[in-house]
Amino acid sequence: MPRERSENFFTELLKFILIAAAIVFPIRLFVAQPFIVSGASMSPTFNNGQYLIVDELSYRLQDPNRGDVIIFRYPKNPKEFFIKRIIGLPTETVSINGNTITITKADGKTVALSEPYVTKHGNGSARSYQLKVDEYFVMGDNRPESSDSRVWGTLPRDNIVGKAFMRLLPLNSIGFFPGSLPTVEEGTFVQ
Repeated sequence: MPRERSENFFTELLKFILIAAAIVFPIRLFVAQPFIVSGASMSPTFNNGQYLIVDELSYRLQDPNRGDVIIFRYPKNPKEFFIKRIIGLPTETVSINGNTITITKADGKTVALSEPYVTKHGNGSARSYQLKVDEYFVMGDNRPESSDSRVWGTLPRDNIVGKAFMRLLPLNSIGFFPGSLPTVEEGTFVQ
């Protein structure tokens, strides 16, 4: 009798492991994955060492939005992952003039972005970037410390892994959709 219980225990344990693997692995591969923030480019929104869960499913069903905090494969080395905020969307023109960013949409309307999440602005340079159909313009919230689209160019859509879904660590910062913005997309229209 004890041998039969032992065999049943190991059979049940093996079944549990197989079922858990069948559930966890697809979720890990296609729905969500962990990410640890490295560096100061998104400070104070995200700090070095914070542990995030990345939503990989949403962007399979819809396009990324301006203001989303995304995790993506660095275009110059796809083995590296970066975290930045989407500033410009496909077919738009992003113009940076000092601390002001304006977006010219495909229909010709121009808006100045309101960026309450930025506490340290860039170096005051002036430049424009024209985005193609499958390109995004991304920047870090800590502009002087960020290697972003201003440095290495636009981000291809295919490099986007997902968006920041949940901050798990540190415990005092736990929350869903960390770094997300209010529903208002842009700031003021420019004439």
